[in-house]
Amino acid sequence: MKWSDSCDVITGGAGFIGSHLVDALITAERPIHVIDNFVVGRLENLARHRDNPLLKISQADVADRRSMRELIAGAERVFHLAAMADIVPSVQQPEIYFDANVNGTLAVAEAVRANAARCLIYTASSSCYGCATALPTPESAPIAPRYPYALTKYLGEQLLLHWHQVYGLPVVSLRLFNVYGPRARTSGSYGAVFGVFLAQKRAGKPLTVVGDGTQRRDFTHVRDVVRALLSAAERAPAGAIYNVGSDCPVSVNDLVTLVGAERVAYIPKRPGEPECTFADTARIKRELGWTAEVPFEVGVREMLANLDDWSDAPVWTPDSIQEATRDWFRYLTP
Repeated sequence: MKWSDSCDVITGGAGFIGSHLVDALITAERPIHVIDNFVVGRLENLARHRDNPLLKISQADVADRRSMRELIAGAERVFHLAAMADIVPSVQQPEIYFDANVNGTLAVAEAVRANAARCLIYTASSSCYGCATALPTPESAPIAPRYPYALTKYLGEQLLLHWHQVYGLPVVSLRLFNVYGPRARTSGSYGAVFGVFLAQKRAGKPLTVVGDGTQRRDFTHVRDVVRALLSAAERAPAGAIYNVGSDCPVSVNDLVTLVGAERVAYIPKRPGEPECTFADTARIKRELGWTAEVPFEVGVREMLANLDDWSDAPVWTPDSIQEATRDWFRYLTP
């Protein structure tokens, strides 16, 4: 197959999940067009494929409507993964998050509509559920975003579903739960627990545990997420929403044990954080035949085997976390 055939477009394709999706599509010999502004994504995530004629890379801002219309031309399938993530920066700079996550999604939606792509797969966030009371949490659970990142990802999803209702946009939305795995983001902002812990372990520093560590998270391996994306593109009906989770929430204390921490530092609980995230995956199992396959212990061992991937990640301490999350406590009151 040549790249000139109908291709798959991946916005944010140089990012964490996007680069793993590129791996899978290259293996399947699909022509791919990666669109990334390289603010979050890294070109080195795609280095192994740089000479592959199936891969084309364009640098562009996803919110640039003209660029999206031009770059998505000829796409058969579009995977819209580009987004700004992390909680604290979204509280501090909500307009940047709105522009990327809402206006960017509008630009992609209009480009898909103009170019008549066969399907658009959107990576939504389980953060739309807020502190869910129904566990496991079904897709029909109340929506209660607690911070601008969660809100903007949900607004992006609702925009796409409205475009499906009005214009017949062939969109499917996947609400992803706590994705982890190789190449997870190591940005300078205080973010996901995996990146924080692995950088601390590599530096020989205490792991900073929020609260008492009994809170549980539905950690979902990135390769399982890629399988869900491909299943949705191949089989899901337009307008569908699916949770993507592991079916086995794990406590932060259990993660500390698996990481093999020698020392732990406990820091205060933060408002707006759920005690448990737990996806009800009955719908995606029933309709797409998808289920998570990577055991958590296997995923953690894989990340520990590649600990040097976090060599450039910030090493957080209780004091630096307190400073970085000051606005979290200021604005995200219970």
